[in-house]
Amino acid sequence: MTRTQHATHALLALTAALVCGMAQASNYSKPVLDAARDDVKAQYKASKEACDKMSGNAKDICVADVKGKEKIALAWLDYNYSGDAKEQLKLNEAVYDARYDVANEKCDDLAGEPKDLCQREAKTARDKAKADAKLNKKVASAVDDAEVAHMKADYKLAIERCDTLSGDKKDVCVASAKARYHERW
Repeated sequence: MTRTQHATHALLALTAALVCGMAQASNYSKPVLDAARDDVKAQYKASKEACDKMSGNAKDICVADVKGKEKIALAWLDYNYSGDAKEQLKLNEAVYDARYDVANEKCDDLAGEPKDLCQREAKTARDKAKADAKLNKKVASAVDDAEVAHMKADYKLAIERCDTLSGDKKDVCVASAKARYHERW
C-alpha cells in the first residue's frame, strides 16, 4: 500500500470513528480551551522557529507540516470542546488539507512531468479524502435513520405487549417502554 493510500485509510478510520461516536466530546471549560489553544500556538511558534533554520523547499515543507499540525490540533480542541458535527467537519477538513499542503510542497523538489504527476497525486488524495468524508456523513445519517426506525419498531412492539396487560401493570409497562425507546408522554 502506498503512503497516500495509508493516509487515506487513516483519515477514513478517523472520520468513521468520529461519525460513529467513538470519539466523544469532553466539553471542558472555556478557560481550559483557551489555555490549550495558547499552548498549541506556542508549540507551533517553537516548531516554526526550527523550520526557519532550514532553507529552500525543505523549509517550505517543514512550515507546511507545522502549520498543518497546528490547524489540526486547534480543530481537535474545538471539536472536543463542542462535540458539534460542524466542528467535526472542520477537523476532517484540517486533516486532509494539511496532508495535501505537505504533499504538494514535496512536489516542488521535482520538475516537469514528475512534478505534475506528484501534484495530481496529492490533489487526488485530497479529493478522495473529501469524498470519503462526504460518504461517511451520508453513512452516519443513514445509520441514524435506521436507529430511529428500529427504535420506533421496538417501541410499537413493546406497546403491543403492554396492551395485553391491565391496570397499574399496563401503566408501568407503557411508561417503561416510553423511557426505553425515547418516546414522549
